Amino acid sequence: MTEPRARPRPRGAVFPPSDLSALLYASGSNPPHLPITLTTLDEILTDFIIESCHQAALCASYSRRQKIKVDDFKWVLQRDGLLLGRVLERLRRDKGLKEERKMMDVDGLAGGAVGVGTTTGVGELGVLAGEEVKGKRGGGKGRGKKRKGDDGREDEEGRMRKRAAT
Repeated sequence: MTEPRARPRPRGAVFPPSDLSALLYASGSNPPHLPITLTTLDEILTDFIIESCHQAALCASYSRRQKIKVDDFKWVLQRDGLLLGRVLERLRRDKGLKEERKMMDVDGLAGGAVGVGTTTGVGELGVLAGEEVKGKRGGGKGRGKKRKGDDGREDEEGRMRKRAAT
């Protein structure tokens, strides 16, 4: 496979040895790791990341896009069910954490916004909480997510989970 932009691969270690030792320890290896083991693991990880990025770029070019999206990486990993499952779980956790942070920010602003020394009005709090104020809809922008039942099809994440399970 030809690379979109051929660049020389970096010489020497890309990842710090302490991170590689921690990765080996998490996989079940005991701590005194040989330097040749860390160097080999560094090369394997670097090659895997670079090749995955190039395959995702190829997927994006098939879709007539220049930017790589997360879905391109899901497509690259679709044949490795274990790895795809881990990626989907991380994405699900990340989404949950973002929603929790969003809830904490809204609660923090609403709790201390109306009081002495603040300039936030009640109308602005309604917009922050997602209520309708002055005929405008609050709560976000963009189009909604497709759900199963809207058009009779499942969302992409559901299809990817089914592929990973088989």
